[in-house]
Amino acid sequence: MDKYIPKMYKKSILDINYDTLKEKNIKCLMFDLDNTTLKVHKSIPKKEICDLIKKLKINFKVFIISNNTSKKRLSVAADCFGVEYVRFALKPFSRGFRKVKNKYNFSKDEMCIIGDQIMTDVLGGNRYGIYTVLVDPLSNDELKVTGFNRFFENRKLKVLAKRGLFKKGEYYG
Repeated sequence: MDKYIPKMYKKSILDINYDTLKEKNIKCLMFDLDNTTLKVHKSIPKKEICDLIKKLKINFKVFIISNNTSKKRLSVAADCFGVEYVRFALKPFSRGFRKVKNKYNFSKDEMCIIGDQIMTDVLGGNRYGIYTVLVDPLSNDELKVTGFNRFFENRKLKVLAKRGLFKKGEYYG
Protein backbone atom coordinates (compact mmCIF):
# COMPACT_ATOMS: atom_id res chain seq x y z
CA MET A 1 0.00 0.00 0.00
CA ASP A 2 2.90 2.39 0.66
CA LYS A 3 3.57 2.67 -3.06
CA TYR A 4 0.31 4.65 -3.43
CA ILE A 5 1.11 7.14 -0.67
CA PRO A 6 2.95 10.35 -1.59
CA LYS A 7 5.73 11.67 0.64
CA MET A 8 4.03 15.08 0.53
CA TYR A 9 0.48 16.14 -0.30
CA LYS A 10 -0.56 19.73 -1.04
CA LYS A 11 -3.52 21.50 -2.59
CA SER A 12 -1.49 22.84 -5.53
CA ILE A 13 2.07 23.35 -6.69
CA LEU A 14 1.77 26.89 -5.34
CA ASP A 15 1.39 25.49 -1.79
CA ILE A 16 4.54 23.36 -1.76
CA ASN A 17 7.38 24.51 0.47
CA TYR A 18 10.24 24.11 -1.98
CA ASP A 19 12.78 24.97 0.74
CA THR A 20 11.78 21.69 2.39
CA LEU A 21 12.59 19.85 -0.84
CA LYS A 22 15.92 21.68 -1.11
CA GLU A 23 16.73 20.64 2.49
CA LYS A 24 16.10 17.03 1.42
CA ASN A 25 18.81 17.50 -1.24
CA ILE A 26 16.28 17.45 -4.09
CA LYS A 27 17.90 18.96 -7.19
CA CYS A 28 15.51 17.83 -9.92
CA LEU A 29 11.82 18.74 -9.98
CA MET A 30 9.70 16.92 -12.55
CA PHE A 31 6.22 18.37 -12.93
CA ASP A 32 3.35 16.56 -14.58
CA LEU A 33 1.65 18.73 -17.20
CA ASP A 34 -2.08 18.00 -17.41
CA ASN A 35 -4.03 19.22 -14.37
CA THR A 36 -0.84 19.79 -12.37
CA THR A 37 0.71 22.79 -14.12
CA LEU A 38 -1.87 23.36 -16.85
CA LYS A 39 -5.60 22.69 -17.17
CA VAL A 40 -6.34 19.95 -19.69
CA HIS A 41 -7.96 21.99 -22.45
CA LYS A 42 -5.80 25.09 -22.05
CA SER A 43 -2.62 25.76 -23.96
CA ILE A 44 -1.03 28.56 -21.95
CA PRO A 45 -0.28 28.17 -18.22
CA LYS A 46 -1.44 30.79 -15.72
CA LYS A 47 1.05 33.58 -15.03
CA GLU A 48 1.45 32.59 -11.37
CA ILE A 49 2.47 29.06 -12.40
CA CYS A 50 4.95 30.38 -14.98
CA ASP A 51 6.40 32.76 -12.39
CA LEU A 52 6.78 29.91 -9.87
CA ILE A 53 8.53 27.62 -12.34
CA LYS A 54 10.90 30.39 -13.43
CA LYS A 55 11.71 31.13 -9.78
CA LEU A 56 12.32 27.43 -9.02
CA LYS A 57 14.90 27.23 -11.81
CA ILE A 58 17.26 29.25 -9.59
CA ASN A 59 17.66 26.32 -7.18
CA PHE A 60 16.48 23.27 -9.14
CA LYS A 61 16.69 21.67 -12.56
CA VAL A 62 13.03 21.69 -13.63
CA PHE A 63 11.29 19.48 -16.20
CA ILE A 64 7.82 18.75 -17.47
CA ILE A 65 7.27 14.99 -17.58
CA SER A 66 4.04 13.84 -19.16
CA ASN A 67 2.33 10.79 -20.57
CA ASN A 68 0.91 13.17 -23.15
CA THR A 69 2.14 12.43 -26.66
CA SER A 70 1.43 15.87 -28.15
CA LYS A 71 4.77 17.50 -28.90
CA LYS A 72 3.01 20.78 -29.73
CA ARG A 73 1.10 20.95 -26.43
CA LEU A 74 4.15 20.07 -24.37
CA SER A 75 6.50 22.40 -26.22
CA VAL A 76 4.15 25.39 -25.81
CA ALA A 77 3.98 24.85 -22.03
CA ALA A 78 7.69 24.07 -21.72
CA ASP A 79 8.54 27.24 -23.68
CA CYS A 80 6.38 29.31 -21.32
CA PHE A 81 8.25 27.81 -18.38
CA GLY A 82 11.64 27.84 -20.09
CA VAL A 83 12.23 24.15 -19.29
CA GLU A 84 12.82 20.86 -21.07
CA TYR A 85 10.14 18.19 -21.29
CA VAL A 86 9.74 14.46 -21.60
CA ARG A 87 6.66 13.34 -23.52
CA PHE A 88 5.19 9.86 -23.64
CA ALA A 89 6.84 9.17 -20.26
CA LEU A 90 4.71 6.04 -19.72
CA LYS A 91 4.14 6.72 -16.01
CA PRO A 92 3.84 4.66 -13.79
CA PHE A 93 6.68 2.91 -15.60
CA SER A 94 10.19 4.27 -15.21
CA ARG A 95 10.90 5.31 -18.82
CA GLY A 96 10.53 9.08 -18.33
CA PHE A 97 12.23 9.16 -14.94
CA ARG A 98 15.18 7.13 -16.24
CA LYS A 99 15.51 9.44 -19.23
CA VAL A 100 15.95 12.48 -16.96
CA LYS A 101 18.20 10.62 -14.50
CA ASN A 102 20.52 9.29 -17.18
CA LYS A 103 20.74 12.51 -19.20
CA TYR A 104 21.63 14.66 -16.18
CA ASN A 105 23.28 12.07 -13.94
CA PHE A 106 20.99 12.67 -10.94
CA SER A 107 20.79 10.14 -8.15
CA LYS A 108 17.28 8.98 -7.33
CA ASP A 109 17.58 10.73 -3.94
CA GLU A 110 17.92 14.04 -5.81
CA MET A 111 14.76 13.60 -7.89
CA CYS A 112 11.13 14.52 -7.22
CA ILE A 113 7.94 14.00 -9.21
CA ILE A 114 5.05 16.40 -8.61
CA GLY A 115 1.70 15.43 -10.06
CA ASP A 116 -2.05 15.10 -9.57
CA GLN A 117 -2.51 11.35 -10.06
CA ILE A 118 -1.82 8.55 -7.61
CA MET A 119 -1.96 5.84 -10.30
CA THR A 120 0.69 7.44 -12.53
CA ASP A 121 2.77 10.11 -10.76
CA VAL A 122 2.84 8.76 -7.19
CA LEU A 123 2.90 5.06 -8.03
CA GLY A 124 5.54 5.58 -10.72
CA GLY A 125 7.72 7.80 -8.55
CA ASN A 126 7.52 5.52 -5.52
CA ARG A 127 8.25 2.42 -7.59
CA TYR A 128 11.26 4.16 -9.13
CA GLY A 129 12.46 5.27 -5.69
CA ILE A 130 12.18 9.05 -6.00
CA TYR A 131 10.46 11.64 -3.82
CA THR A 132 6.74 12.02 -4.61
CA VAL A 133 4.44 15.01 -4.18
CA LEU A 134 0.73 14.76 -4.88
CA VAL A 135 -1.36 17.85 -5.60
CA ASP A 136 -5.07 18.17 -6.26
CA PRO A 137 -6.03 18.45 -9.95
CA LEU A 138 -6.42 21.99 -11.29
CA SER A 139 -9.77 21.03 -12.84
CA ASN A 140 -12.35 18.27 -12.91
CA ASP A 141 -12.13 18.37 -16.72
CA GLU A 142 -9.91 15.46 -17.75
CA LEU A 143 -8.74 13.36 -20.65
CA LYS A 144 -10.60 10.07 -21.18
CA VAL A 145 -7.61 7.96 -20.13
CA THR A 146 -7.31 10.00 -16.94
CA GLY A 147 -10.96 9.29 -16.15
CA PHE A 148 -10.15 5.59 -16.42
CA ASN A 149 -7.21 6.05 -14.02
CA ARG A 150 -9.36 8.05 -11.60
CA PHE A 151 -11.79 5.13 -11.33
CA PHE A 152 -8.99 2.92 -9.98
CA GLU A 153 -7.52 5.78 -7.98
CA ASN A 154 -10.83 6.35 -6.18
CA ARG A 155 -11.05 2.67 -5.28
CA LYS A 156 -7.49 2.77 -3.92
CA LEU A 157 -8.24 5.99 -1.99
CA LYS A 158 -11.17 4.31 -0.23
CA VAL A 159 -8.94 1.46 0.93
CA LEU A 160 -6.18 3.84 2.06
CA ALA A 161 -8.68 6.01 3.99
CA LYS A 162 -10.30 2.96 5.61
CA ARG A 163 -6.88 1.82 6.83
CA GLY A 164 -6.05 5.33 8.06
CA LEU A 165 -3.06 5.62 5.69
CA PHE A 166 -4.10 8.51 3.44
CA LYS A 167 -7.13 10.72 3.06
CA LYS A 168 -7.79 13.09 0.17
CA GLY A 169 -8.01 16.69 1.41
CA GLU A 170 -5.83 16.12 4.49
CA TYR A 171 -2.67 17.90 3.36
CA TYR A 172 0.76 17.25 4.86
CA GLY A 173 4.47 17.58 4.23
